[in-house]
Amino acid sequence: MHSRSPVSTVLRDRKSGKAPEVGAIELFFDLVYVFAVIQLSHFLAAHLSGIGALQVAILFLAVWWGWNYTAWAMNWLNPDNVLVRILLAVLMLASLGMSVSLPAAFDDEALLFAGSYLCLQLVRSAFMVWACRGLRLGANYARLLAYSALAGVCWLLGGFLPDHQLWLWALAVVIDYAAPMVNFTIPGFGSAPMSTWPLHREHLAERNRLVFIIALGESILIMGFTLTDLELTAPVVTATLIGFVGLVLLWWNYFAVPSGGEREEDPEGEQQTAIARSAFAYAHGIMIAGAIVVAVSIEQITMHPTGHLDAAVIGCVTGGPVLYLLGNLLYSYARSGALAWSRVVVIGLLVALAVLAGTTHLLTPLALAGLATLCMLGLAVFATRAEAGQGQG
Repeated sequence: MHSRSPVSTVLRDRKSGKAPEVGAIELFFDLVYVFAVIQLSHFLAAHLSGIGALQVAILFLAVWWGWNYTAWAMNWLNPDNVLVRILLAVLMLASLGMSVSLPAAFDDEALLFAGSYLCLQLVRSAFMVWACRGLRLGANYARLLAYSALAGVCWLLGGFLPDHQLWLWALAVVIDYAAPMVNFTIPGFGSAPMSTWPLHREHLAERNRLVFIIALGESILIMGFTLTDLELTAPVVTATLIGFVGLVLLWWNYFAVPSGGEREEDPEGEQQTAIARSAFAYAHGIMIAGAIVVAVSIEQITMHPTGHLDAAVIGCVTGGPVLYLLGNLLYSYARSGALAWSRVVVIGLLVALAVLAGTTHLLTPLALAGLATLCMLGLAVFATRAEAGQGQG
């Protein structure tokens, strides 16, 4: 009796054609990112400036890419395999190192952040090259590994050269994010086009839905921690209610059916992978970034509901929903192939609201938050009515 080969046990059984279930070890891995999202929110709250926003954007993009590539790898890996579980434990430890170092990533703990991120990216890709050896997917991951190593040079140099850290890490992010857009092309060694990454989109959809809910849950935690340190005055309670309604509306609009319905299913084809890249790798990253900014805005409004409305607060209160809606717009378009004009209209309203708040100085932080929430409520009502109309049709 012949034993099964390592490849057949490490990789998922895809012969059934069914989307693979999300394994318990995958959910366990995601727990680290609850901490990461909280750390990012605190970093942004402590650095509400142009440079601070750029720094937190770089850190977020690295954190998101680490999670995203792991979610994609688990589309092929068998979560019940012992080696895969050990891999995820190692990746979880690297993610924890990233998360711990976030508050001082542009200071004393730059090397811890860069080293943890590089470990996360290189170990995963190297494991995939081994697990998929002899398959086209293995060659694809070898190219991804090369791009991660190239970006890693910039990450490490940034850790060693603090005076050049910002632009080196920005360059590293560009390399990481541009790699799939150019199909991981290596001159003289070919490329890895979308058609050579067969996957089950529903597995990725479930992973991304769960991590989006994690991001919303982080906002609930921040809201609760903020309230424990404040006197529950009428403005504070009102700000909390507005913030809570705003979070519910983010959730509501996320699950709203996009206009035009779902594209025709293509379980293993090129279109499936292209849809997944836009809808999950990029769109969800933008939406979760928006949710993080919304969390910071809730904290700022709750702590100073009737205080001075400065540019940083305006940017958080309106910029968070705008970021979210931009991601939601891309998500909807990737799924349906149709542009959701309702989201475009609400983005325009939020931008106009930000201009009004910045030029007239007539609004308090609480009033601005209330108006921004009304914009999101209008979108939720429209989406619900549109969904009901499609169901009757």
